[in-house]
Amino acid sequence: MVDSQGREQVVPVHNLRDFFRTSVDDAAERQGVAIEPQTTQYVVNLLTLYSRSEALYDHDGECYGLRPLALMLADAAQAESTEARSQHLQRIGDVALFISGFFIDSLAERAVDVDYYIHMGGNAYGSLSDELRGTFRGNAFSEIYRELAAKFGQVVDVLNDVRDGGNTTPGDVQRLYEVWRKTGSQRAKTQLESLGITPMVGGPGPRRH
Repeated sequence: MVDSQGREQVVPVHNLRDFFRTSVDDAAERQGVAIEPQTTQYVVNLLTLYSRSEALYDHDGECYGLRPLALMLADAAQAESTEARSQHLQRIGDVALFISGFFIDSLAERAVDVDYYIHMGGNAYGSLSDELRGTFRGNAFSEIYRELAAKFGQVVDVLNDVRDGGNTTPGDVQRLYEVWRKTGSQRAKTQLESLGITPMVGGPGPRRH
């Protein structure tokens, strides 16, 4: 979690899944984002799973880290079975959601920013929903992936709020403006406005009242 000075801090919890459940519910309410209970549970399970580095990172005996989303997409396109393709698409969506939700600031200096992650993750979940519809597994998960695809950016805002522990103190102004300009994040817009800054589409930068 991040404190009011933008410093990372460790928060001890007794049950990680319960902690994430409460945090996601509270953040969604603060952000005004309506999420179906089954979708919330999926997100909570994802956060709990990826809190373990061995679940988040890829390791093939030689390399250990996150495989680029573009290469994951290539894996999905080249998959030899529908099941394998679905697994690759789910992995894209899950990784994109987790990284853009909890490590959004780390994307600022990369060749691709949060808008790319939102685009890739949303499209992956959308394709996965279409692929699963009408199948036995799809009866349970297709609508979850459909909602995640439709509300990907909003769920990212919710996870950003969870990351910050509900702290409403704005961080780096320029970064907030970049996130708002690239993604239309309502959370970033609200934080900018709390500083008396009006974000303007197509303008040179944020303008103060």
